[in-house]
Amino acid sequence: MALAQAKIDAAEARLAALSLPESTGWAQTARADALARLRAMGLPGRRDEYWKYTDPSSLTAPEAPRAALFSDPSDAPVFGEIDRLKIVFVDGIFDAEASDPLEMAGIEIERLDAAMQADIHWAKDVYGVLEARGQSPVERPLATLNTACATDGVVIRATARAEKPVNLIYLHKSESSDAILHHVVKIESGAELTVLENGPAAARFNKVMEVEVADGGAFHHIRTQGRDHERRAVTHLFARLGAESLFKSFTMTANGVMTRNEAVIEMAGDDASAHIAGAALGDGEFHHDDTVFITHDALNCESRQVFKKVLRNGATGVFQGKILVKAGAQKTDGYQISQSLLLDDDSQFYAKPELEIYADDVACSHGSTTGAIDEDALFYLRSRGVPLARAQDMLVLAFLAEAIEEIADETIADEILARLRGWLDRRHG
Repeated sequence: MALAQAKIDAAEARLAALSLPESTGWAQTARADALARLRAMGLPGRRDEYWKYTDPSSLTAPEAPRAALFSDPSDAPVFGEIDRLKIVFVDGIFDAEASDPLEMAGIEIERLDAAMQADIHWAKDVYGVLEARGQSPVERPLATLNTACATDGVVIRATARAEKPVNLIYLHKSESSDAILHHVVKIESGAELTVLENGPAAARFNKVMEVEVADGGAFHHIRTQGRDHERRAVTHLFARLGAESLFKSFTMTANGVMTRNEAVIEMAGDDASAHIAGAALGDGEFHHDDTVFITHDALNCESRQVFKKVLRNGATGVFQGKILVKAGAQKTDGYQISQSLLLDDDSQFYAKPELEIYADDVACSHGSTTGAIDEDALFYLRSRGVPLARAQDMLVLAFLAEAIEEIADETIADEILARLRGWLDRRHG
């Protein structure tokens, strides 16, 4: 009882430090529902099952820990060479001057606040709805906090194949910024959209993205999480997939004191496919947590989870991944792999892979490994004249290759690979 009360007290302290946004109509109902759910469950603590490897205190404290700004003039903007529609947020606030006009063939884009002012809006059926569905069987209080308190974001509805990607750019300019953003995406039947995300966002960042993909729709998501060394972030990706739909998400993370990326995917239509992957590179005071929950609730669906982490100088990596196959979800194909490459003896990796299956005609597998660079492979390269540092980098990139291959767009995959090479080059000074 004392533990539960402590979680509730933490939630009240966090809420007291926030200015709750004013809403009307359906938005007010959604926010009030989330607020009631948050006050009932409280904020997470270290003794919660899905937080035992990650200390949430810096994410739940009333005030955001300060984070020094990171600047490297030689570091070109991610996705800068790709033709895209740019939507810029500075410390969690939309920047109209830096953004492109919110107009593009095949999609409708609005600010979250504008959508919430409408009496009737399609976002009503998604905002807070997928987040609420994702609270069972595991509570995700920081996502509920977001639904109740998000101050900005965009809503995107794809009605056809978008002519170019939408790029959400998060800039960090205040050492004490505490940003809460909420995005809503709806992919109509037969439509297709790619969303790119990049940037450190804020000293502390709480983001939710809810994605509904209708029958035959396709959603591609690629993000890079910025290089600000002291930033902290918790992100949530909730998705519900219709029949014959496609969902693909890839995340590259480099540096940051604390990053927790959660993904909750519900496969509700037959013949749907969901791929989620990540590559993380950490050095020193770095804690990176991927927590994924995929539910198969339809026939002949496929899911893939591919996560790779490269850690050194005491960095910590966490992977918690679950595949739930409900009764009747026959012909399920579920694959899960989590691997870490430890470049020294001080780093550590915690893995918790899970399968829960209630159907009898499935093909599901999971695996997790932790190890150092293969000495035989390193010797082979060195014996052919490859310098030690270059040989190590080649093996690191080969280790990460399976995750990068989950990116469908070759141009974007090449840019991600170039960024990974840049991180490795900087590691050598």
